[in-house]
Amino acid sequence: MNAGPSDPSPPRPDSNPERPDRNLAIEIVRVTEAAAMAAARWQGRGDKESGDQAAVDAMRKMLDTVEMDGTVIIGEGEKDEAPMLYNGERVGTGHPPEVDIAVDPVDGTRLLAEGRPGSLAVMAASPAGAMFDPGPCVYMEKLVVGPEAADVIDLDRPLQDNLRVIAEALGRKVRELTVMMLDRDRHEEAKRQIREAGARLQLISDGDVAGAILAAWDDRPQVDVLYGIGGTPEGVVSACAVKALDGQQLGRLWPRNDEERRDALERDFDLDAVMTKDDLVSSEDCFISCTGITPGQLLRGVTFDRSGAITDSLVMRSKSGTVRSIRARHRTQKLRRYASVRY
Repeated sequence: MNAGPSDPSPPRPDSNPERPDRNLAIEIVRVTEAAAMAAARWQGRGDKESGDQAAVDAMRKMLDTVEMDGTVIIGEGEKDEAPMLYNGERVGTGHPPEVDIAVDPVDGTRLLAEGRPGSLAVMAASPAGAMFDPGPCVYMEKLVVGPEAADVIDLDRPLQDNLRVIAEALGRKVRELTVMMLDRDRHEEAKRQIREAGARLQLISDGDVAGAILAAWDDRPQVDVLYGIGGTPEGVVSACAVKALDGQQLGRLWPRNDEERRDALERDFDLDAVMTKDDLVSSEDCFISCTGITPGQLLRGVTFDRSGAITDSLVMRSKSGTVRSIRARHRTQKLRRYASVRY
């Protein structure tokens, strides 16, 4: 039968088709799930170090099963201070692809130790050489927005002016914006400016990776802007998610003291430069997985019952823009038969 005028046209063949390739994020979600389940056993016990170490150990063992030749660019610290998942450590099976790895086994160790909402297990990956290595620069100033305001922000512009143009881009008034920011003494002036501008301010005690994702993700309208001075490693991890969500992230390195400033300048870091998400992660094909440890705005936390645990994760790939929500049931009796991780 001939197609009638109202029939939909068949898809046109792509003159230069690209074969679907491997989505590494689907594999690394097993890594963040393992870290989250191990860390969640320490929820509310007041012991940050043990909770973090449990996540590191679980993440390290699962990473060794992933088919990749990975180098940790953002890890738990230098080798002497971090026996596993240190900067420069090789992870994976050693087979291609070659990738840069950023890990934060517990983003929000204090949240976990105190049983507060919002701690996550996070891992990001990109092709080798794509991730910005912050070197001695522990902190950076950050500004994160979603797709509609991605082209209007400018870190050299006063904060109140940024809020005005963000509101205009969203078709709203400044008083209708919600700005998320870490509750730190260094942010007193920024707090004042945000409140004088009329925007709502949501202060968080820790965990600005989740805040960056919430600000960039237009499907989750609770937060419009993330602003403030936070961890540079978390900024690199967040950039992978912001790229997948088509938002924008701007950052500028923020030395904590004269010694850190001298060290950064000696290593040729430009402390005045404003970096975009593409400066922090240069590849268009990066991956990120995060799994909730304690329940928060972004993800539900790990819940345990008689048969095992339930985890809630987000998995993103920037190349395709695909965001997957994965809620998984783990039966620990079966896992313990073959897994070396202590769940």
